[in-house]
Parts: sequence; C-alpha cells; structure tokens
Amino acid sequence: MDGSENLATLDVGAIVIGLCGGLALFLSGLEQMTDALKSVAGGGMKHLLARLTTNRFKAAFTGAFVTAVIQSSSVTTVLVVGFVSAGLLSLAQSVGIIMGANIGSTVTAQIIAFKITKYGLLMVAVGFALRYIIKHDRLKRYGSLIMGFGLIFYGMEVMSDSTQALRTYDPFIQWMRDMGNPLLGILAGAVFTALVQSSAVTTGIVIVLASQGFITLEAGIAIAFGANIGTCVTALLASIGKPAEALQAAAIHIAFNIFGVLIWVFFLDNLANFVRWFSPMAEGLEGEARRAAETPRQIANAHTVFNVANTLIFIWFTRPIAAMVQRLIPHRMSKRELLAQPQFLTDILLETPSLALDNVRRELVRLGDFALKMVNKAPATVLHGNKEDVLAIAKMDDTVDALHESIVGFLGRLTQEELTLDQARQVHDFIAAANYIENIGDTIETNLVTVGLERVGRDVQIGEDALRRMKPLFERIVWSVERSMVALAQADISAAIEVLDAKEDIGDLADNAREDLIICLSQQDTFDSADYRIEIDVIENLKRIYYFSKRIAKSVLDMEDESAAA
Repeated sequence: MDGSENLATLDVGAIVIGLCGGLALFLSGLEQMTDALKSVAGGGMKHLLARLTTNRFKAAFTGAFVTAVIQSSSVTTVLVVGFVSAGLLSLAQSVGIIMGANIGSTVTAQIIAFKITKYGLLMVAVGFALRYIIKHDRLKRYGSLIMGFGLIFYGMEVMSDSTQALRTYDPFIQWMRDMGNPLLGILAGAVFTALVQSSAVTTGIVIVLASQGFITLEAGIAIAFGANIGTCVTALLASIGKPAEALQAAAIHIAFNIFGVLIWVFFLDNLANFVRWFSPMAEGLEGEARRAAETPRQIANAHTVFNVANTLIFIWFTRPIAAMVQRLIPHRMSKRELLAQPQFLTDILLETPSLALDNVRRELVRLGDFALKMVNKAPATVLHGNKEDVLAIAKMDDTVDALHESIVGFLGRLTQEELTLDQARQVHDFIAAANYIENIGDTIETNLVTVGLERVGRDVQIGEDALRRMKPLFERIVWSVERSMVALAQADISAAIEVLDAKEDIGDLADNAREDLIICLSQQDTFDSADYRIEIDVIENLKRIYYFSKRIAKSVLDMEDESAAA
C-alpha cells in the first residue's frame, strides 16, 4: 500500500481535532497546575529568592526549585536579571541560578512520563470537587493542582488516541524515523519550542508520540536537545530593549544550552544506552510494544540526566562565562539612563503575581532611594546653591518620574491578571506608595526648586545660620523618609509606627525653626521679608515631605493588616 492509499484510509479531520483538542487540554492543565504550584509554594520561592547566596551549588538549587514551581526557566532568568541590575548579585553569581533553572524545567517531563493517563478524568473530578465544593482556601488550591494534573494526563490520552491511526501511515512513520538523525531532531525540537515558547509542551508531545511507539529513544533525546535551545527564545525576547544585564543573562542562558547540546550530541548513543541501563524495563513485552512502554520514561530520564550533567560540568566555570559575556555585551546606556530603567520589572513576571509583587516592592525601594537623595541635597542647594546646582536637583526628579511611571504602568498591567483578593489589595497599596514617593520628588522639584531659582534670580543672600536653624528639623525629615523606606522594603511594622509617632516631634521642630528665624530677623536693623519667606517655604515643604513619609508608613501598616486578615 503506497502513501496515497494509506492516506485515504485516515480520518484526517478526526486526527487534527483530537491532536488540537488534546493539546488544548494539556496546555490548560499545565497552566492550571503551574498557577496552583505558585500559590502553594509561593512562600518557599520568596524565602529562597530572599536568601540568594554566593555558593554556586545553592544558587543552582534555588534556580531548580523556582523553575520547577513556575515552570519557566525564562521567568527565573528574568528574576535574576533584576538582582544583578540592582547589584545584589554579580553576573558570575547568577550563572548558577540560570544553570539550575534548566534542571527545574525537567520536572514536567518526569511528571508526564508516568503512565497514569487513564486516571486523568478521575483526577479532574477529584480536583473539581476540592476546588468548587470544599470551602477551605488551601484545599481549593490543592484541588486546582490535582485538576491541572488531571487535564494534563487526559489531554495526553486524547492526543495518544488520536494518533493511533498514524501507525499504519508510512510517510509519518518514515518522518519519525528521520528524527533519529540528531541534527533533524535538534532542529525540529528547537523550532517547535521557539514557536510555542515552552519546552514542557515539546517534551509532552514527544512523550505522547513515544508512548505510541513512533519515536525511538535517540530521536526523543535529539528533540529534547532542540527544546533546550528553543526555550532560550523567550528569555531573549524578554531582554529586548532592557539594560545590558538582561541581554547578558539571556546570553548566558543561550550559551549554556547551546554548548551543552554541542557537547552531548557526539555522545547521544552513549546517553541513550546509559538511560536504558537504569530506567525501568517492561518485562513480558517485546518489539514495538516494549519500546512504547519503556521509551517515555527513558526520554524523561535522559532530559534530566542531560541537564544535571551540564550543570555539574559548567558550574565550575561561572566566572569565565560571566566575564566572556560581559566583554561581548558591554553596557551601552548612560548611567542616568540605566538608573531610570526598572531593574526588577518585566512583563514576563505578570504570569506570576506573587513574584511580580515582590519585585515591585524592590523597585519601590529604588524609587525611594532616589527621592531620599533629593531630600538630602535640597535644603542646602535651595538656600545657598547657584542656578546650575538648583537645576541639577530638578533634573534628579526626571529619574523619579520615569521610574514611577514604569512601576505604576506595570501594576496596571498586573491588575489584568487573575489576582487573589490579597494581591489586588497589595497592588492598590503599592500604587499609593509609589504616588507618595513621587510626591516627595515633586515637592522638591516643583516647590523647593522654584524657591531656589527665585532666590538666585533676585540675588537674595541667605545667611549660613539658616541651615543651623533647620538642621534638627531637616535631620528628622531625612530620618522619616529612611525609616518609611525600611518599613516598605521589609514590611517592618515597628519602623512604620516610628514614623507615624514622630508627627508631634516634627511639628515642634518646625515651630522651633520658625521661632528662631523670627527672633534672628527681629534682632537685625531691618526685617528682610525675602529671607523670611524663603526660609518659611523651605520649612513648610520639609513638613510636607514628612506628610508623604507618614502616608507611606501608613500604607505599610494597611498592607500588613490586610495580610493578617486574609
């Protein structure tokens, strides 16, 4: 029977519908499982990410764990970019996390290689019951997790059933045999993974085909190699238009995966034999039936061995790899442009709200640091600086405005995702905190800079004792901004309360500064109204800055109260 006759016996429509429907179920289940894992293990991810270490092996474990939960090595890479950009990690220290991310991405293959597809609908039913009947929130999350697993396995079963008819279609069988050519297999895996932007999807389909006996172990390994290369596309796309650190991290991801494949492609048969040696065997089966029973688990094991081995090989060369990438991709943006760029925010994080909100908090602290620098420089510059000094203070607010816009825009996009009630409240509180910090910058840029330019324009000479009069108030204002930022960064309730409790003290210090000014001016031969108005404006705007620090502290208390009540 030739190919055309063979094709006439196929119900092509049924095959296409089965494959598309099964793939849709598989992808829906994978997304639901991933979302549930993020919710269940979110605290663990935060804990690990908060304790990133210079130990390369612990860093690799961190990368593996986070990726196993969020099912995206690209998201893990993007998270690392933020830490590198902020100076919390060197690029060399981040390499271990990026390597570990590849290990974490093999977890899905191990899960779907279990031969429990016939229990898929049962898992869907159990998960549905937990999710929609049980009232306990934690059980609901586990219900979503079980239901996601069920959809994955049921989708695989649908795809498997729909491809059974292809067993007699010679051209398809020959095409699968061609995948035994490593270069063709790698190319097919890379292209398909780049298109769907998920190595888990590629691996899942390969395992389905292997369970039908269509794909040999060697062909499955080659396609898995290609999937490792294709998955780099997501991180590369996410780095476009970002600071050099993003491109450098994406380049490390790409180089690690490509070099790993280049090393192993010459030992593909050796890897296949090694995996056959320790993988479970299907006793009592022969020929195609035995291959169909054994190959799915062998492919999953080969995927894991390949990525673990690559990490163990390359982890000793983290510093040379980082140095090479930094030479190839140097910084091209000016220091001011880099400062205005968000270091922790990228849209790929929107799919993981818990991690996105953690990174928003870090970006808010950066925003607060820029505002604090303006507060530190403003009084002396406004009272005694020249025109260039005053305008330089105004220029600093450009960075605050640009970063504020990025943070609020990111939070706006985050509201379009599926958020828990607690996460939605946190988004609202973070937007408020961002606005209060930006208001500090605007108070300086709009009010105090205007006073300074007026002083310079009218050539008003303010005495050196003006700063002495304001020093206690000024120091307390700087302290309030610093403590409000500590409260925001660390969710520190005690720091927030300290800022709120300072209201009376700051009021007294402002009154003392005004009284000292009046006494000083009254002792002069003539009352200089310009001196008085300028100093009073500075005092009043310092009090206004405290007001915004107080609002930031209050927002922290609100967040903690809402979190405790949730």
